[in-house]
Amino acid sequence: MRIVVVSDTHMPRMAKKLPDRLLKELERADAIVHAGDWTKLSVYEQLAAFGPVYGVAGNNDGAELQAKFGLRKLLKFEECRIGVVHGHGAAKRSSTEAHAIEAFKGTKLDALVYGHSHIPVRKTVAGLLVFNPGSPTDKRRQPKYSFGIFDISGSALRAKHVFYEDKA
Repeated sequence: MRIVVVSDTHMPRMAKKLPDRLLKELERADAIVHAGDWTKLSVYEQLAAFGPVYGVAGNNDGAELQAKFGLRKLLKFEECRIGVVHGHGAAKRSSTEAHAIEAFKGTKLDALVYGHSHIPVRKTVAGLLVFNPGSPTDKRRQPKYSFGIFDISGSALRAKHVFYEDKA
């Protein structure tokens, strides 16, 4: 199973359309996970044209998106349990990751997906895959735009980032 993982699209302010590099991977996706800051429901609609979309709302998402997605989600793909949260609400942006991990304290997870910082992260913390896809449209101070891909087979999960320079 192939899952495309995105966050912080901030559309249409940061991009008028989904980047071509992302579209290429969406064509092969079995599912899509969005970790918040869609900013418009139209982003969900664009992603849903490619397959089932699961996600959470972020701090830049209004009442409509918060009502549709909520702020925290536990997903199961094959035998993998994935927690998804935007990660906002921490006292400092530098503690976004710790805040995201805390949101699932006491919950058995194989992976945690969060956003908010726009900083791509892939690491293991106490046996948990902690993953931030970065942003496909708003790289901020990062050298490249990014999103993630999870390949899942049973209980095995492989995660990688896709980096690119042009969001067209």
